[in-house]
Amino acid sequence: MERFNRISLKPNVMAGKACIKGTRVTVGMIVTHIADGVSVDEMLSLFPYITRADIMEALRYAAWLSESREIDFECA
Repeated sequence: MERFNRISLKPNVMAGKACIKGTRVTVGMIVTHIADGVSVDEMLSLFPYITRADIMEALRYAAWLSESREIDFECA
């Protein structure tokens, strides 16, 4: 497993979702914002308590998760 020093998984914080350490900003929130066209600079304004490095690590974590398993979808 890769080492993600900026990501925290705690059952009592955001229902155990992966978050930027010390915050309630989830990896999912960051990925969704990027997918919706929000720039990194805009996110830094929205969440002034996280850093560019936090955002980059969240994206790396999401990419790592997407590579960790495959789900077989049936197409109708």
